[in-house]
Amino acid sequence: MTPTPQIDHYLRFLRDERGLTFEDFPSLWSWSVTELDAFWRSIWDHFDVRSETPFDAALCEERMPGAVWFRGATLNVASQALRHVDAAHAAGHPAIVHADETMLARGSLGEMSWPELRRQVGALAASLHDLGVRRGDRVVAYLPNVPATAVAFLAVASLGAVWSVCSPDMGPVAVLDRFRQIEPKVLIAADGVRYAGQTIDRMGLLTQMLDELPTVHDVVLLGNLDPSADPAPLSSTSRRAHRWSDLIAHPTPRAPEAVPFDHPLWIVYSSGTTGLPKPIVHGHGGVMMEMLKGGIHNNVGATVDTGDRFHWYSSTGWIMWNCQVGALMGGTTICLFDGSPAGPKDAPDWSTLWRFVALSGATFFGAGAAFYASCLKAGVEPLKHGDLSRLRAIGSTGSPLADESYDWIWANCPRPDGNPIWICIISGGTDFAGAFLTGLITEPLVRGQMQVRSLGAAVHAFSEADEHGHGRPLVDEVGELVCTRPMPSMPLYFWGDKDNERYLSSYFDMYRGPHGEGIWRHGDWLRITPTGGGIIYGRSDATINRHGIRMGTAELYRAVETHPEVLDSLVVDLEYLGRPSCLLLFVHLREGVAMDDALQRRLRESIKKALSARHVPDEIHQVEAIPRTLSGKKMELPIKKLLLGAAAEQVMKRDAMANADAVAWYQRFAEGRG
Repeated sequence: MTPTPQIDHYLRFLRDERGLTFEDFPSLWSWSVTELDAFWRSIWDHFDVRSETPFDAALCEERMPGAVWFRGATLNVASQALRHVDAAHAAGHPAIVHADETMLARGSLGEMSWPELRRQVGALAASLHDLGVRRGDRVVAYLPNVPATAVAFLAVASLGAVWSVCSPDMGPVAVLDRFRQIEPKVLIAADGVRYAGQTIDRMGLLTQMLDELPTVHDVVLLGNLDPSADPAPLSSTSRRAHRWSDLIAHPTPRAPEAVPFDHPLWIVYSSGTTGLPKPIVHGHGGVMMEMLKGGIHNNVGATVDTGDRFHWYSSTGWIMWNCQVGALMGGTTICLFDGSPAGPKDAPDWSTLWRFVALSGATFFGAGAAFYASCLKAGVEPLKHGDLSRLRAIGSTGSPLADESYDWIWANCPRPDGNPIWICIISGGTDFAGAFLTGLITEPLVRGQMQVRSLGAAVHAFSEADEHGHGRPLVDEVGELVCTRPMPSMPLYFWGDKDNERYLSSYFDMYRGPHGEGIWRHGDWLRITPTGGGIIYGRSDATINRHGIRMGTAELYRAVETHPEVLDSLVVDLEYLGRPSCLLLFVHLREGVAMDDALQRRLRESIKKALSARHVPDEIHQVEAIPRTLSGKKMELPIKKLLLGAAAEQVMKRDAMANADAVAWYQRFAEGRG
């Protein structure tokens, strides 16, 4: 029997506890973005969030950026997760079910009970405290998607220290670009990973990275490949090395510390087109509120009440990993798979994740849109690869889901209660650890659209800004995705960002409200439909978004332009509705040098090594010049728009260019692609 939708539970709470009724979802959404204090207080009370100290109100000072939420409240995301231990365990539900490629191949599943999760979190927190970790210290991780990573995150959070993680498939340049900025005190890392049927040792790379991270005083080694892996090679005269197994055996667990609502929780990274990745700081309270609210939209509740098991395939380098672990705050069992969604490299198998979904008993399965497109192309029939009878919902994000993928999902996935399975499409970002547009199981689902704007998110499509920075809301027209009022999970700040300069320029450089107030511009093309749904048409900036993993162009340029043959380069991600993502790299080579297969291979290998395999271009082209502005900036966005079909005179001003004649080549290239 299908459980009562989470939105119905919330609506019943509003009726019984607040005396509020709404005729439809649009009226509920309108209330949620008009009465911000009342809405977010209702989320707090509906989920029975607890503070160890009294607080003033939900929204104490409204401004963007810098809104003050729940002033006086003290809490901890680790406490919120671990409060579910006794009830869930008594009902026989584990906290985490998991598998890696080896386990899946033999059909075995691992489980971590709620009491064991609490024990390991408390033991590791005590050990880290013994090592000198205190509130505000940064603890970074280079770990795969395994239960130990969730334990490490909760232990770090429980101390009031600040967490940051990179996936082991990221190369040293990308990792160091992130971790060096935040000066970590401790590194927790795996000895290696198994991916696509291959064993990848990371011990040599760890030594290399540690040499570039002088603030790390302690390193903790997780024996992911070899449980007896020796951490000694990672030690030095100024750095101690420890075994993970020793630290989680601490005899005196440490309970989570209550911290202020806006105390830093983690640092995540969203890359722009220039400079280093942006180190975004989110707070305990804001993340907690967004994650709990997300359960309403995802229709995922506490497992003790619903039987839900939540799986969103992700690497630890994607914000969806944070969101999956965040489901523990709502008391939901989470399902972690560590490995390639495509199976072994030498024998691709796109049924891999479906077999894990069946084995884990997941009720909600999410992945990047590209995954479903790959399954369609490979002819996968999920129902032939295990018992999917518990699966009630499919989630998708990272890029628009093509119409053909909707049809494939409906034709090849279970039909709960005889109905087409619900597809929950979300669009949001690392920037605020949440969704601006999302799903709702009680609303009509239209192929190609996200069903609703997220509760509490004052999202609109705006026209182009006038000379005063004012835009106007558009309906059934494509415009810039903006959020006109604050949300609790918006960044506290960027780490090391003097006077908030980079934060302001990242989101608040285009639009202003009628009284000069800030308006968040997200960087997506959006159309709000007449019924209130939303369609994303891709990025309006030049950030690379490959299979849901966002990466700045500046990072790719560093990998490419180290080659002596390359004078200059420009990369464009042609991700847009209804077409597969296509990443194009244009390179200007030294005179007398021609692009050949050998150089192509070296460029691709450099990108793969420094960043990841996801960011290797689909095509590399030699060009006569890279278009630049008079101030020397690469003209990524104008070239992207040109290649998407815009006229050159509409997207660039020749008198603002240092080399206007360079555009002719790209015009011919665009015409040739049709």
